[in-house]
Amino acid sequence: MREKEYDKLRGGYYTPKIIADFLCQWAIQSEDNTILEPSCGDGIILESAAKTLLNLGAKKEEISNLLFGIEIDNNEAGKAVNRLKRFGIPHSEDIVTSGDFFQVSAKICGENPLQARVPERLFDIVVGNPPFIRYQNFPRKNRRIAFELMKNFGFKPNGLTNAWVPFLVISSMVLRSEGKLAMVIPAELFQVKYAAETRKFLSNFFRRISIITFRKLQFKEIQQEVVLLLAEKNTGSRKGIRVIEVCSADDLRGYNHEKMTLSEVKPLDHTQDKWTQYFLEKDEILLLRRLKKDKRIPLIKDVMEVDVGVVTGRNAFFVLTKKEAEKWEVEEYSKRVVGRSNYIKGIVFTEDDWFNMYGRDLPSLLFCPPDRTFDSLPKSVRDYINNGRKNGIHKGYKCRIRRRWYIIPSIWIPDAFVLRQIHDYPKIILNKAETTCTDTIHRAKFIEKGRERVAVSFLNSLTFAFSEVVGRSYGGGVLTFEPTEVEALPLPLERSNNLDIHSLDKLVRKNDIESVLDITDQILLIDGLELSSLEVETLRRIWKKLRDRRIQREH
Repeated sequence: MREKEYDKLRGGYYTPKIIADFLCQWAIQSEDNTILEPSCGDGIILESAAKTLLNLGAKKEEISNLLFGIEIDNNEAGKAVNRLKRFGIPHSEDIVTSGDFFQVSAKICGENPLQARVPERLFDIVVGNPPFIRYQNFPRKNRRIAFELMKNFGFKPNGLTNAWVPFLVISSMVLRSEGKLAMVIPAELFQVKYAAETRKFLSNFFRRISIITFRKLQFKEIQQEVVLLLAEKNTGSRKGIRVIEVCSADDLRGYNHEKMTLSEVKPLDHTQDKWTQYFLEKDEILLLRRLKKDKRIPLIKDVMEVDVGVVTGRNAFFVLTKKEAEKWEVEEYSKRVVGRSNYIKGIVFTEDDWFNMYGRDLPSLLFCPPDRTFDSLPKSVRDYINNGRKNGIHKGYKCRIRRRWYIIPSIWIPDAFVLRQIHDYPKIILNKAETTCTDTIHRAKFIEKGRERVAVSFLNSLTFAFSEVVGRSYGGGVLTFEPTEVEALPLPLERSNNLDIHSLDKLVRKNDIESVLDITDQILLIDGLELSSLEVETLRRIWKKLRDRRIQREH
């Protein structure tokens, strides 16, 4: 296996020296602190920890009694030992244990005692950069032990759980009562579902959490956005959470940690909610929390069910243009479809909109042959299917598991479309053209009447603000929603009958969203919910602040 592939499978991407120094200088405050690095790799963080201890007054011969590293890869463990030897640390071989952190932790935590050289005790500091390994690449033996430990602590890990989650949780568990944790963690911590339990755990386990975020990508080789998590179990005052954004790791060089104490500490939400909210000011966070509890405001799930679009298995084969369908003579075996969200301009998708796509020869037809045996199909259909086979379409996973690979399941026509990925703002679009959509767009069915008022009421500063908190952004400026995340959005409906869908649709098609919000905010939020003008201004500021932050992120 090539070295880069091996590194990817075991999550072996190492910490820049600037970040290693920053973490250790923040966490280590005394020459007698005991420090654990749970996945030490080639020892860059161990070296920074040793240097920090020496600067605080520790003697070199004492370091091997204060510093402990664990590394599952024997070669990397050897590199860590040699790094410490070159730095002049006596008995460096006693610092690094070659083994699995989770097996060693089982001994420390008093579960399933195993042989390990790390002492059976807790630590003042845990500092590290845990591996970012997806569930499917997480070695089964190590995963089993890690997940069992998590279950012992009340967690419910699943098939989406990345290796960094048990590293973070179990590292927290081996801290002393006044311990500190400093780790490089994927920014997924802020928003993915599988980290929801972890967010709640951290908010309950630590009294104060500081998070350093970066505007520029720090680990370009894995395209993984990271944050620095700095957590304190027992602080005298100012408990809560604060988020500090810097441009890049270079801004951490010689960082004055006293500056951090001047940053606003916000009250922690002891739930599984996403942490995107902490990019906001305290008053903005409290406004969102108050409105979230407002019983007058229903959720999307109260008025509509949201589901994924049609999963074709290969859009390039199943979604056709007019010319392609005519060439293969399969137009009569096709249905209307929308394949891209940028084809939907307003909040009502009309017959004219679909015919405009069709006439411009954009992908607008979904290949839907009769559900019959191949030999009984019309010749033109057989020819097109054979062309797909020739190009290997039938070998794709979604096609391969079907009874007949060319028959797409679940092609029902929705009442409305909901954008799955957005750049500027989310939309619900009424479907007036008897058209379905691919899974680049979500499909929705209304539970009750009043479809038009749902579509227009969705366009307001309150819903937009929550959309930035509820959705997920992985870089590149795009905000993504799962169906359940759409259903969790608040939808103010009071006075919605006073909104005119036709005039608002025209404004949306002109991309004049500010004028739309001026109208809907006045009717829904000020007249309907009796919010003050200042509160509505705050909601719009929240939306713009979070929207602009994700759009302007540099890679």
